[in-house]
Amino acid sequence: MKRTASIGLALASALGFCAAGCSPATPPAPAGTVTTPPPGPVAHAHEDHGHEGLHNGVIVELGNEEYHAEVVHDDATGTVTVYLLDSSATKSATTTATEAVINLKHGDKPEQFKLAAQPEEGNPTGQTSRFTLTDKELVEHHDEAAAEAKLNITIGETPYSGAIPAKDHAEHGHEHAK
Repeated sequence: MKRTASIGLALASALGFCAAGCSPATPPAPAGTVTTPPPGPVAHAHEDHGHEGLHNGVIVELGNEEYHAEVVHDDATGTVTVYLLDSSATKSATTTATEAVINLKHGDKPEQFKLAAQPEEGNPTGQTSRFTLTDKELVEHHDEAAAEAKLNITIGETPYSGAIPAKDHAEHGHEHAK
């Protein structure tokens, strides 16, 4: 019985404290009034971190910007590298996945390319933030105007997929053979 009274007293005190301390600083707006949300953390627009990543590649949104990936391709060697990045697209993120997959559709032909994990220096043992593949066909087809590419990768237990935007080749300082 004594314990029940103590719990009741503690509960009453907590409710009284919350009523005094948790009340809104301003009264609610009248019905039909449009209000703006209070300042605080706001999800950033994709433009906030730019379309070009840390390695001068294109940024791919994964999930609801939970992660990002940066896709870099070297036309001369035919190498495609994918770097896994955090939600801000400014720091590396890692995964235990052993491959990332790029599904590419050019014309009516779908193709799949598997990029192998290639851990960067500083990645924890058994994890990676980088995937690579040397395949000139992937680079050439991704450069086609009508090509559609999608990156697929598993982070933790969650599969993520994101469209790989075409990079404006006029901006990155070289021309392609015609």
